[in-house]
Amino acid sequence: MQIWTGLGNPGPSYAMHRHNVGFMAADVLADMHSFGPVQKKFQGWVQEGRIGTEKILLLKPATFMNESGRAVGEALRFYKLGPEALTVFHDELDLAPFKVKVKVGGGTAGHNGLRSIDQHIGPDFRRVRLGIGHPGHKDRVHGYVLGNYAKAEMDDLITMLGAMGGAAEWLAKGDDTRFMTDVALRQQG
Repeated sequence: MQIWTGLGNPGPSYAMHRHNVGFMAADVLADMHSFGPVQKKFQGWVQEGRIGTEKILLLKPATFMNESGRAVGEALRFYKLGPEALTVFHDELDLAPFKVKVKVGGGTAGHNGLRSIDQHIGPDFRRVRLGIGHPGHKDRVHGYVLGNYAKAEMDDLITMLGAMGGAAEWLAKGDDTRFMTDVALRQQG
């Protein structure tokens, strides 16, 4: 079994924030792959399903971003899984908007959700980095990240999320390169 976690903040006021693109990814994956009903578990919301032949538990922590590691750690311990079973979907300032990159391990780049997970389970988990771009100056980052996507960005956001859902079987199989390639091709289509 794999645990795929979308990072975000709970509540309708945060729903369309750039910081919540991880939650959006989890919702689209659950919808496109006909996951089961939402259940309250592990200090968050979970849905179970399959992508290809792989059993996936989708987790959206309800702990707020800065405490995401509590929910993730609890789920991994419950299923007796290590960090290699975890994939985290999160917003990435250092990637151009709507670019999707996958990597295993690394630093947290100031991302409080990643920092919390790192503190609870260590850094050796897979990250699906969803580009949101950088506002240009570090003083503008907080407002930008916690700002809503603009209407003009909606088509690109929907295309990115749909491309990820369509290519998800490669990610489930562990073929990160093929996943990234397939997402990029689907975004051009």
